[in-house]
Amino acid sequence: MHALLNLRGSIPEFILIIDGKYHDSNALDMIIPQPGAIYLMDMAYLDHEALFRINQAGAFFVTRAKSSLRCEIVEQNFNMDRDTGLSTDRTIMLVVPRSRKLYPEKLRLVEFYDNQNDELIVFLTNSFELTPLEVANLYKNCWQIEVFKWIKQNLVINTDS
Repeated sequence: MHALLNLRGSIPEFILIIDGKYHDSNALDMIIPQPGAIYLMDMAYLDHEALFRINQAGAFFVTRAKSSLRCEIVEQNFNMDRDTGLSTDRTIMLVVPRSRKLYPEKLRLVEFYDNQNDELIVFLTNSFELTPLEVANLYKNCWQIEVFKWIKQNLVINTDS
């Protein structure tokens, strides 16, 4: 089950129920990005072509970057309060030819150290207007979707018509 949740009211705007053989990132193909919207998603949805469609629609995304991400640093912001947990704010370009072809524009990489879980979290976004801390805080809203994780794990949902 994939859900698009409007954080203004915590109301699902889109729910897609499919079998487990369908890759998570393919669910992005079913969504028409709305200009100005911010899409928050786990790294399982990382698909450069779909993310570029979101960008081209005038919408924004925040997702976790995969550890295999290969990029070149175009610019780095050194003006941030490290006491907040932020460690890096960089403008990047993808370097793997296929990835760069699918997403040919600049991206932003924000690193945040989560003290509670003793974990460095690396975010990927196309928003250059948000502060690095806003990027990290927005991603925390993804956990509201954990209600849907409970539904998936505890209710029997049949995908057959």
